Amino acid sequence: MVEAKVVTADDVHRTVATYMNPEHVEKVDRAYQFAADLHEDQVRQSGEPYIMHPIQVAGILADLKMDPDTVVSGYLHDVIEDTDATLDDLREHFGDDVANIVDGVSKISKIKYKSSREQLAENHRKLLLAMSDDIRVIIVKLADRLHNMRTLEALRPEKQKRIASETLEIYAPLADRLGIMTIKWELEDLSLRYLDPDAYHEIASSMKMRRRERLEVVDEAVNEIEGTIKDLELENVDVYGRPKHIYSIYRKMVDKKKDFKDIYDLSAIRVIVNSIPDCYAVLGAIHARWTPMPGRFKDYIALPKANGYQSLHTTVIGPSGRPLEVQIRTHEMHEIAEYGVAAHWAYKEGNFNGADVENNDEQKLNVIQGILDLEDDARDADDFMESVKGDLFSDRVYAFTPEGDVIELAQGSGPLDMAYSIHTNIGNHTTGARVNERIVPLDYQIKTGDIVEIITSPTAKPNRDWLNMVKTRRARNKIRQYFRKQDRDDNVTAGRQMLTNFLKENGFDPEEIMTPENEENAATKSHFNSPDDMFASIGFGDSNPQGIANKLTEDKRAQMEAERQAAEQKAILEEHETIEKDAVKHDKDQNKRKDRIVIDGVDNMLIRFGHCCTPVPGDKITGYVTRGRGVSVHRVDCPNVETAEQQGQRLIDVAWENEDGFANEEFEANLTVRGLNRDKLLNDVMRTVTNNTKTLTSINGRIENKNEAKIALTVGVRDLSQLEHIIEMVRNVPDIYEVKRVFN
Repeated sequence: MVEAKVVTADDVHRTVATYMNPEHVEKVDRAYQFAADLHEDQVRQSGEPYIMHPIQVAGILADLKMDPDTVVSGYLHDVIEDTDATLDDLREHFGDDVANIVDGVSKISKIKYKSSREQLAENHRKLLLAMSDDIRVIIVKLADRLHNMRTLEALRPEKQKRIASETLEIYAPLADRLGIMTIKWELEDLSLRYLDPDAYHEIASSMKMRRRERLEVVDEAVNEIEGTIKDLELENVDVYGRPKHIYSIYRKMVDKKKDFKDIYDLSAIRVIVNSIPDCYAVLGAIHARWTPMPGRFKDYIALPKANGYQSLHTTVIGPSGRPLEVQIRTHEMHEIAEYGVAAHWAYKEGNFNGADVENNDEQKLNVIQGILDLEDDARDADDFMESVKGDLFSDRVYAFTPEGDVIELAQGSGPLDMAYSIHTNIGNHTTGARVNERIVPLDYQIKTGDIVEIITSPTAKPNRDWLNMVKTRRARNKIRQYFRKQDRDDNVTAGRQMLTNFLKENGFDPEEIMTPENEENAATKSHFNSPDDMFASIGFGDSNPQGIANKLTEDKRAQMEAERQAAEQKAILEEHETIEKDAVKHDKDQNKRKDRIVIDGVDNMLIRFGHCCTPVPGDKITGYVTRGRGVSVHRVDCPNVETAEQQGQRLIDVAWENEDGFANEEFEANLTVRGLNRDKLLNDVMRTVTNNTKTLTSINGRIENKNEAKIALTVGVRDLSQLEHIIEMVRNVPDIYEVKRVFN
């Protein structure tokens, strides 16, 4: 992937001056100065002046040839969040459109929610719904995300991965759905760079090594195509090769389980002509020259993608017998293919007005209506985002109605999905379907090109089995809505009984737990309008009884946990028991170690070491006088000792006989290590520990939060000095960012 050039405000000025009139250029320049003054003393995490970020965003928008208000909004998109400027200031200086675009971009990050997952989903909902007012909001947001991805190296590794994952899951598919492929490809490559850096750099390096070979193949193919279509006498024809993007090669390696050396189509040939007849003429000439590969021809001119993309795709057995992908399109189609909706909304002829977009262009933006439909059907932010990812960002198929209308559906959809996509009443009254004039079952999977007729009856009603047949969440939600209305009372009763049974099975008394106050609180916490809505949701199967039961029993479980902890502390201190999950007990030296403790004014007292805090020579220690079991020795900062002290219980002064440790004896200490998960991290930690002590009693690790490794280990040491040395050495292991001593 070619590194993006860092642009200056002068570069942005020169770019917009090539397609805007002087009045609009002056407005863009004024926006830069306005933003530069407001961001003057601010810096980014990378240390560079903050104004560099708005300049790059404006530069991306200028390269897309966006209208003046969009480029201006690129300069100003952060001023509401990060400076003292207000929307009224923007409205006064730059007009309503700029103020509304900046507000649409800014408000996404202002909402705070209880959990990061909920916040993420709600932010995405806001981002997507902003398009319904002005699609330029999302174009600015994509430009903002693209520059943030370009400068991601300044952030912590765990944040890099979180942002890259979000980008690959939401923003790249959104750019694809809107047809802005120049942004989509770069977002995908940059995301892979942080999510799987080894794969990214391996592919990039391999492509560089095979560059000469690839260019030779492309040059040969270009020359042969130019010679093949020469007899067509076409005007204004461009034929050139383009390298495949790193992420597309990565997906091919993963999906087809191939090594890089087994992938030959690292480049595609693009032929750009003047008209649609020219496209098909070029296709015929290429198929006459080379053998087309079966199943690899796609006609997106006759059946455009939902984002407006049109092109002919074919793969042939090209020079040297290798597969060669060829894309054929008109110059206008190429502009749409590169810039998508941005091309429809781009500045034209010196006077931009969003209302001037032609009707057929607006139809190509039906992603907006699809998102609004999903918003109407969704129960909450998570449900909405799952719908967006499942219904809008999945692969598509295109079917025809008997009247010839094209219906776009998610891959795997059946007649019921199509019926509900047309209208809820058609779906609810469906009795069957004909595909290509033959009756098919309702679980039939529609294929591109199928002619589908939905058969309905006024007396027909949905069947619960339909929930297992439909592919799209929209259809599933419509079916559920029907049964909710039909069976509400039964579902309320069934849900209450299911919850009662669950509580009994888990040792709770339903009469104690299911009080009106508790039910009201649980309904509120679960985002229901009333307890009956909550019970109906359980009865219908939308909600899990366990989740509701957890909210109902929060106080009771907190009380039980407090009682358990009190009992455990008592057992640890008085009875010298320990509850150990992973650590291994080693008591063989206890008889020797007890002689190393001096008790103030007491002889011949039975001594035990606390397993809860594993004291070692050099630790500050204290003693706890147990009932009939002698003295239990603990570190002074042991939580159990602190609790005993607060309660005025029996503590006694004790000391080590030798503060410097004992040459031939070892004491156990428990450590927790956290770091960025990577290959051989556990081995590196083990090697470091064993290089500094002869005893590693136990070690185990697990992965938390996807990318964090947590390692628990128990080591044997002579004294505190040796333990502190081990901790310091482990801290120096690459990718380790925390090492601390812990209590059991």
